[in-house]
Amino acid sequence: MVDPTYNPPEIWTNDTENGGKFSSINRPTAGAREDRDLPVGEHPFQLYSLATPNGVKANIIFEELLAAGHSDAEYDAWLIDISSGMQFTSGFVDINPNSKIPAMVDRSGAEPVRVFESGAILMHMAEKFGQFLPTGAGRAEVLSWLFWQVGSAPFIGGGFGHFYAYAPEKYEYPINRYAMETKRLFDVANNRLAQTQYLGGDDYTIADMATYPWLAPFVSGTIYGDARTFLSIHEYEHVIRWAEDIGQRPAVQRARMVNKTWGEEDEQLRERHSAADFPSPAAD
Repeated sequence: MVDPTYNPPEIWTNDTENGGKFSSINRPTAGAREDRDLPVGEHPFQLYSLATPNGVKANIIFEELLAAGHSDAEYDAWLIDISSGMQFTSGFVDINPNSKIPAMVDRSGAEPVRVFESGAILMHMAEKFGQFLPTGAGRAEVLSWLFWQVGSAPFIGGGFGHFYAYAPEKYEYPINRYAMETKRLFDVANNRLAQTQYLGGDDYTIADMATYPWLAPFVSGTIYGDARTFLSIHEYEHVIRWAEDIGQRPAVQRARMVNKTWGEEDEQLRERHSAADFPSPAAD
């Protein structure tokens, strides 16, 4: 049990086990821990990920582009099991020095291009194919909401999710702190969606693709235990409408399966190399 009267030392040292679900892989240092190359498939885009909210963001842009008829957006999605430390292999660190999923390599040009961070992947693909990111004033609005989400995710995941669901002990202060911030973020989205169909305006864009994987699981009650009840998610009626609408999109339904290793077996697709890999009910 951690001493509630703990006072930080003058200099922090990593001399104690920090506990929690991911304690075995958390360290205060970066870089590769094991020499291992990443697999490479036959398609122009190679995605290395896991179906966490941040991972699903990247899956959505690929599946939406393919659904929109961009056949040259074909991709291979390779599973990165973060619980076993695959993100710290040399091959993965080469494409993401921060050792976080998702990361990808764009091999469609003369030279491979690495892209890491989910927001960067969404922008890269939207700009490359000229879809889901408008021009002019609309572009600024969509990018504002995209980066609102990117900046907000740590409060929801590393903040609320960690202290409410994963921390080895429950403490009132951090749970209250991050529950308040998570509810505030839901309120921001709810207020916006009371005015517009989508976060960026009238059209579905990468801002929605980024935000949906984080907010929708609270609506459905599939993240952080009983967080839906704890946070009174039913209060956010416009977020619920938006999440349910997006959840009906076939591309989004497919994207949620890619690199998933938990839940019902027919909802999992550990690797994705073609549309034929999906169970038939998820096909268009």
